[in-house]
Amino acid sequence: MKNKTLLTLFLSVTTLSSAWAQTFVHEKSETYTYPKDAQVLEKLDKWQDQKFGMLIHYGLYSELGIVESWTLCAEDWINRDSTITYDEYKQRYWATIDRFNPTKLDPASWAKSGKEAGMKYVVFTTKHHDGFNMYDTKYSDFSIANGPFKNDARKNVAKEVFNAFRNEGYMIGAYYSKPDWHSQYYWWDRYSTPDRNPSYSIDANPWRWNKFKEYTYNQIEELMNGNYGSMDILWLDGGWVRPSKKGDAGLEGDFYRGSQDIDMPKIAAMARSYQPGLLVVDRTVSGEFENYQTPENGIPKQQLSNPWESCITLGGAWGFVKNDRYKSNYKVIAILSEIVAKGGNLLLGVGPAPDGTLPAEVSKRLSEIGEWTAKNGEAIYNTRITPIYNDGSTWFTQSKDGKKMYAIHCLEEGKAMPKTVVWKGNDPAKGSKVIFLQTGKAVNWKKTSQGVEVSVPSGLPSNQPALAFAFSAE
Repeated sequence: MKNKTLLTLFLSVTTLSSAWAQTFVHEKSETYTYPKDAQVLEKLDKWQDQKFGMLIHYGLYSELGIVESWTLCAEDWINRDSTITYDEYKQRYWATIDRFNPTKLDPASWAKSGKEAGMKYVVFTTKHHDGFNMYDTKYSDFSIANGPFKNDARKNVAKEVFNAFRNEGYMIGAYYSKPDWHSQYYWWDRYSTPDRNPSYSIDANPWRWNKFKEYTYNQIEELMNGNYGSMDILWLDGGWVRPSKKGDAGLEGDFYRGSQDIDMPKIAAMARSYQPGLLVVDRTVSGEFENYQTPENGIPKQQLSNPWESCITLGGAWGFVKNDRYKSNYKVIAILSEIVAKGGNLLLGVGPAPDGTLPAEVSKRLSEIGEWTAKNGEAIYNTRITPIYNDGSTWFTQSKDGKKMYAIHCLEEGKAMPKTVVWKGNDPAKGSKVIFLQTGKAVNWKKTSQGVEVSVPSGLPSNQPALAFAFSAE
């Protein structure tokens, strides 16, 4: 009976996960500070060349098929089964460690699918807010290495993931949640847990908060000290864990409650002592430790000149949810084209199934995306912004040396292939060729009163998400 009740509970939560993923969105931080370290700037420039990455959420929430971690939180926007107490819910959630057993774990196939899609870097969740560690940490027993997977040679899942993606040539990023709701140094069970913040007064309990700072430092050091190989990005989530500033309400609005300073200068210095040039991404916390900005599940309205990345779900949730609905290749290519034209990278979120495999629909979608990027990637990768970056469904980029322009015309799924593409602005130089990237051949073009009119080759397959052209600008 208990198992049946628990299943009903989690299924009811699952139905809400997609809505949460789309409505609870982090905006980008208000200001940006360029790094001063030459090695960091060099790494940042390389990262900006990549344009397209994979964000992997994997943990206990994958086993449950629900939105990542958030059902543990008691804030008003979260719904859960009202037939059991909040404390009982939390205990059942924690107990999921006893059955999370990804026996078919295959990060090599994840990496290959991502590479086929044209992804160039990865960010993997080593620990989400629930505090469940997807690596073999010595500072907590609450990890994948202490459940039923503990006797498997692959129990240090994060290491398996990083190695698999590194072998395919990706830049490597470690996601780490600064808040930890399982730690007694953050959610001390002496008190209730009314929201995402520490359950106790930091000012009244400095010893406990210092222990949390020590715990956080030690865990990040485990990930950065070389035991997990070369790292490119330390991607820190949980922007309400931050030092306070005068007049700073924090980007978490009403959920932000005072200073939660974990000494980022000390953490960043330690991490870079092991990983020179490491990009530190302290999400939504403006300043020297947010090396690029990270708007979530949305795209800025205007082009930005500073480094940024939109993290957007492929489906309706970050992690695995049964029967999730995934964005079409048309939608993803349109999102990618807009983001790159506005100066950003796309970090596309996927969630492996509980057994450690990618859902078949995810692999299929990544393959479809890759059919386009393999032929048109020149207009995406290693590009930079242009002053005129958009005209309707057409997005513009340029090569890093500024010698070549690209026009990416996004198409609507289900509509007939156009015979011509017309755009205003970014006219090709007089007498120059316009190259259709998919074939590498020149196409006819002319200037009209409507703008630049480019002929579309006949006989193209009907399932083209976008048409990309290269030319020398005036």
